[in-house]
Amino acid sequence: MVKKVAILANGGDVSGFNAVIRAIVKTAENNGVECYGFIDGYRGLLKNEYIQLSSANTASGILQKGGSIISSSTNANVFHYKVVDEEGNVTYQDLSEQCVQNVKDDGFDCIFTLGGDSTQKSARDFSLRGIHVIGVPKTIDNDVACTDITFGYNTAVSVATEALDRLHTTAETHHRIMVLEVMGREAGWIALESAIAGGADVALIPEIPYDIEKAAQAIKERQKIGKNFSIVVVSEGAFPKGGDVSIAHERDGGEGVINIQLGGAGEKVAKELEKLTGLTARCTVLGYMQRGGTPTAFDRVLSTKYGSKAMELALEGKFNVLTVIKNGKLDYVDLEEVVGNNKEIGAVQGGTKESNVRIVTMDHDLVKTARDIGINLGD
Repeated sequence: MVKKVAILANGGDVSGFNAVIRAIVKTAENNGVECYGFIDGYRGLLKNEYIQLSSANTASGILQKGGSIISSSTNANVFHYKVVDEEGNVTYQDLSEQCVQNVKDDGFDCIFTLGGDSTQKSARDFSLRGIHVIGVPKTIDNDVACTDITFGYNTAVSVATEALDRLHTTAETHHRIMVLEVMGREAGWIALESAIAGGADVALIPEIPYDIEKAAQAIKERQKIGKNFSIVVVSEGAFPKGGDVSIAHERDGGEGVINIQLGGAGEKVAKELEKLTGLTARCTVLGYMQRGGTPTAFDRVLSTKYGSKAMELALEGKFNVLTVIKNGKLDYVDLEEVVGNNKEIGAVQGGTKESNVRIVTMDHDLVKTARDIGINLGD
């Protein structure tokens, strides 16, 4: 029987982390299970740093709080971990067995992994090492496979929509093109849904390599009917036909982590549209504003549903799975299905050709709706 469990939050922070933690803790307590939290995601698992979580103190009053009370790590691939010796020499080592031993020594019956594609890839790899894991799908990009929606996404879309509402007044007042760059490396869910909700005229997403001339023509057509301003939403991973994504920074973080920081897609689009249309164009990069702060009511409920379901699965002995929403209902799928063909142990980076990342398909209702109401998708 499950008597002692631990939670780790991994990857970029999102609104809803704490709501999931709270739900797991409360459900655990109601069933006589002790609950703990590893500090700093997989790095905490490696260092064996954790705290006890209780609805009476450590996990109290956190439902509406953004971020994660147990922190999170974005670059800790314990299967290929960066080690620096006393002389400053850098090597990369597989330290996953130490993590496995920590879990066994601590007596944890199950580890809950709150994270996206990369986090769940590591969770699957640990399941092959004999650790009982249950994943909860987190990412504002909404690109985790096998689920209709991830927690944190709705809040990000709401923040982007509010930004568009504010940009509208400036665009109209000064007869400008206002470009909003939002997050979305591989998938354009945030850009597409916020564009619909925020009344944008153009939305450029990674799934559709764009022709800037087509976007400019849509803006010119607006000018012909007296609309001397336009709103454009651009995913950070959007790129032109025959071109590449815009890269802001590259690092040497080793294999199995994301070493490319995207940035500049919105500014690139703004400059080209200004040249092609004659209208002044300005770009706003929303950045981390999408991640932080108070979660929406939708995300609070979704996160709570995910957390309680995850603990229920543990009590039922259903391990090595991901909690999901399928057709609007709570369910679960095997982690093997989630990682797709990304089977190599330690190859944790998401967004590879082998990864089962959930992207926007051309037959999705959001794409059809956007086209129906005249949003130009750059094609």
